[in-house]
Amino acid sequence: MSHQTVIVLDFGGQYNQLIARRVRECGVYCEVKPYTTPLTDLRAMNPIGFIFTGGPNSVYAPSSPQADPEIFRLGVPILGICYGCQLLAQNLGGKVTAAAENSAREYGKTETFFDTACKLFQGLPAQGITWMSHGDYMEKVPDGFQLCAHSAACPNVAIADEKRGFYGVQYHPEVNHTEHGTDMIRNFLYNVCGAAGDWTMGDYKETAIRQIREKVGGGRVLLALSGGVDSSVAAALVAEAVGRQLTCVFVDHGLMRLNEGDEVEAAFQKWDIQFVRVNAEERFLSKLAGVSEPERKRKIIGEEFIRIFEAEAKKIGQVDYLVQGTIYPDVIESGAGDAAVIKSHHNVGGLPDYIDFKEIIEPLRLLFKDEVRQLGRELDLPEYLVMRQPFPGPGLAIRVIGEVTKEKLDILRQADFIFRDEIACANLEETMNQYFAVLTNMRSVGVMGDGRTYDYTLALRSVTTSDFMTADWTRIPYEVLDRVSVRIVNEVPHINRIVYDITSKPPATIEWE
Repeated sequence: MSHQTVIVLDFGGQYNQLIARRVRECGVYCEVKPYTTPLTDLRAMNPIGFIFTGGPNSVYAPSSPQADPEIFRLGVPILGICYGCQLLAQNLGGKVTAAAENSAREYGKTETFFDTACKLFQGLPAQGITWMSHGDYMEKVPDGFQLCAHSAACPNVAIADEKRGFYGVQYHPEVNHTEHGTDMIRNFLYNVCGAAGDWTMGDYKETAIRQIREKVGGGRVLLALSGGVDSSVAAALVAEAVGRQLTCVFVDHGLMRLNEGDEVEAAFQKWDIQFVRVNAEERFLSKLAGVSEPERKRKIIGEEFIRIFEAEAKKIGQVDYLVQGTIYPDVIESGAGDAAVIKSHHNVGGLPDYIDFKEIIEPLRLLFKDEVRQLGRELDLPEYLVMRQPFPGPGLAIRVIGEVTKEKLDILRQADFIFRDEIACANLEETMNQYFAVLTNMRSVGVMGDGRTYDYTLALRSVTTSDFMTADWTRIPYEVLDRVSVRIVNEVPHINRIVYDITSKPPATIEWE
């Protein structure tokens, strides 16, 4: 079954993936495509609508990102957000200029007034807060467009040509700060684009199973199993598709949390799948010796994973396909097209140039984390596995800042266990989505037993998030943080200082490396 599709055309804004999340939350499938995507490719996707994203540029600048002008003649509805709104105006006969100081330039939460007769705002309050972030101003609105929202500083916060299905908003409806923002996107999808709401995880499961069967045929499949949510859901999906043609290989690279390798093996031995555990601690640590640069760590780990999978495949016999639990945020952060590389994920940007498999299958590649969890439930995975907090493929190697050694890993394992244990004892697991310890490369002076110490500083990190594209730091009660700190300093050698990371994403990433 083919889904109705909305294309989010990416002009470099910081919230672009959040737009995609909001569209999917409304039951409509969408994909994010760079603005450089040829119009023939976009047309071939048969979209029911386009959403132009924000971006840091000015549309009137000579080098600014532009859309193919023919896109406005396809007869497909368009919603322009911030830069996308101004791009719409500039291309259709309007004029965009830099806003004068203290005039139509707006940033942050802004009281906004809406014309609820406009399809974009039907059924919504006539007044609310929107999140603005624009320094340019539509000096002239294109012919055929009506003003349908305003603020005290800006008369044209939103414009609409309802005859052609073109809408533009100067604010960001995709962020939580904008009241009823998701409802506005839903109105565009259903009232303007005529969406049917045919994007469901149940349908995705059946489609993915069919596609995997068609691709694999009678071939053999090796799946890179970490025991985390993504690879576990991928394993259940592929097992449903090809059964005993699948072999799951769990590589214990010595970078796991305390006792985790044994726990993963125990969990998956209960499944009716072929399971292989490879103990490779010495191999990985020798490759990582002397390496402190984060991107280099990730690439080393990515290559070693692949080489081990290739070796295991040869033991099994002819294996054509390698399955990975890659998800959409992995792809985005590893960089694609003009997108910046935030960090190379070992299973995406960290892959070596040559891979001895016919093809890599990534059945979750277009799913966000919460969609993966929904799919897991569709596959009847137990809730404890579906809701397990993420653990990165490179493991503790990217939670040890600087060079990775067995000594540092053992220190971090103990400290991380205590942190997680105290969170569990306080019944706080459901108030946060990911929490862990980081062994920094910084040493500081301390006093223990009336003597001077000079030991490591440990950082604690906890975030709450729905999609792992953005995240807020968790407000853990002080008394819990105090118990964690006291236990770690008293029970774990070589740590004499504990700090708590109170940075959200953005500007930080969730992991430190």
